[in-house]
Amino acid sequence: MSVSPDVIAKIEEGYAKLQAAPECHSLLKKYLTKEVVDQLKDKKTKLGANLLDVIQSGVANLDSGVGVYAPDAEAYTLFKPLFDPLIQDYHNGFAPDAKQPNTDLGEGKTSALVDLDPEGKFINSTRIRCGRSLQGYPFNPCLSEANYLEMESKVKAIFDNITDPELAGKYFPLDGMTKEIQDQLIKDHFLFKEGDRFLQAANACRYWPKGRGIFHNNQKTFLIWCNEEDHLRIISMQEGGNVGQVLERLIKGVKTIEKQAPFSRDDRLGWLTFCPSNLGTTVRASVHIRLPKISAKPDFKSICDGLKLQIRGIHGEHSESEGGVYDISNKARLGLTEFEAVKQMYDGIAHLIALEKAA
Repeated sequence: MSVSPDVIAKIEEGYAKLQAAPECHSLLKKYLTKEVVDQLKDKKTKLGANLLDVIQSGVANLDSGVGVYAPDAEAYTLFKPLFDPLIQDYHNGFAPDAKQPNTDLGEGKTSALVDLDPEGKFINSTRIRCGRSLQGYPFNPCLSEANYLEMESKVKAIFDNITDPELAGKYFPLDGMTKEIQDQLIKDHFLFKEGDRFLQAANACRYWPKGRGIFHNNQKTFLIWCNEEDHLRIISMQEGGNVGQVLERLIKGVKTIEKQAPFSRDDRLGWLTFCPSNLGTTVRASVHIRLPKISAKPDFKSICDGLKLQIRGIHGEHSESEGGVYDISNKARLGLTEFEAVKQMYDGIAHLIALEKAA
């Protein structure tokens, strides 16, 4: 099964485009060398994914931070010469021979994460999410319409049978969703939208809205996205800074789902996801936080870098801050346990609050 000459030509054009773009600072540009192109351009996974599938989003979007996606699980090993150094760079030096530690979600440890902001002066809300891929299915670019629908019906059956009052709720399929429900979910900041140009360029939005949807509990503090970027995004959130409570709910939710739907895990890379930035724990623990004084200082970003924190605007990736409010999260998700990833965010935010108070 060889790669067609026109695809190889597109791979080479993509490489040339990146090299000719001084404004592009993506990890793709940094690690897609001529040697890597020549080594990988004629390779194909068993499901038919090639190097173009991996790089096309970063070639189309020169402002990408990472710029690559894995069309299926095998891509991480077949296209190792590109993925390994890129993963090492993004995940704090996670070397090609390093191995993701065993899962530790933090059961029995959440009480140590006391409220970061009991007076409510700084933190608007706390959110912890993780991504999961269902075993036996490829990732977005290799999924058929039947795959999407089958995965949706599997997880919907699980959602419909959740009895725990803290988690029980309702699933809302995107296909056929009424304007009224859509508006409410947008207002709650729950609805993911079609049209993310990074995902579209990665060929991740086919058959939209088939097989996509959102589940949330009755209290609107536990949420699952079905077939957006990853098969599942499991999210726990609430107002204020009580990280322990948020993590406790996430653990309960993950355990409930995985009892009935096995997830895809790799010995070396941990939980497998579509974007390499989310590998390993897949955990992104974040707060929306007001830091008007220290965020105005020129060294704010380098302080956060030193604390292994990532800053985003309040509307997520590629957005700006509003009124000194930032979305700040742990950066690394690989090479540490799930609990350590949450603790990294927790300790970093405690430090930032102390700096803001002293400023």
